[in-house]
Amino acid sequence: MRWGIIAFIAGLDMFNGLTHMHRPVVLGPLVGLVLGDLHTGILTGGTLELVWMGLAPLAGAQPPNVIIGTIVGTAFAITTGVKPDVAVGVAVPFAVAVQMGITFLFSVMSGVMSRCDRMAENADTRGIERVNYLALLALGTFYFLCAFLPIYFGAEHAKTIIDVLPQRLIDGLGVAGGIMPAIGFAVLLKNHDEKRLHPLLHPGLCCRSLAQVTGAGYCCRCAGDGADRPAA
Repeated sequence: MRWGIIAFIAGLDMFNGLTHMHRPVVLGPLVGLVLGDLHTGILTGGTLELVWMGLAPLAGAQPPNVIIGTIVGTAFAITTGVKPDVAVGVAVPFAVAVQMGITFLFSVMSGVMSRCDRMAENADTRGIERVNYLALLALGTFYFLCAFLPIYFGAEHAKTIIDVLPQRLIDGLGVAGGIMPAIGFAVLLKNHDEKRLHPLLHPGLCCRSLAQVTGAGYCCRCAGDGADRPAA
């Protein structure tokens, strides 16, 4: 129930608040705190932040849903005991499916706009307020269900499924999950390829490697630097 409430609030924040609570680097630790494993929540959230850091929504082109991907991925890592890289391979398919649902929900909501136009012509501000509040309630409820149902009904069976899966498949998910942060960074660099930043970027990455800073730690430092800004 609690992770569903987190998803409800994060969904509203993503489209209306923009306090960055919906980012994996914040959601991961919150889910970890709720499920009693803050350490795994921090590691998984940081790893997922690296994946989504370079994925910015551009008009109708929307990336996989960051909220459900983070909540399901973090919960999967905690309940099954797998590494964060493996959890990434599980989180992304969920995120893609939910984003399709979000797109459908917005398409349905667009049909209400003609009614809002009539309300505006009649100066019916209360009616417009009601429509907006109902839309927020519908969006938050959708996020709540998408986060609550998979974890509530699947958490008991997730560990059993992991135990019977071949180790080669688990390793494959880990490899795929390890590639995803690299893809996220590649997209980020492609969208922000400014030559004046190169003298800072490459020494910074070298220092990070020499200091053996983890991906989660590096992500916590730079996640807020424009993760949700539209790409140029």
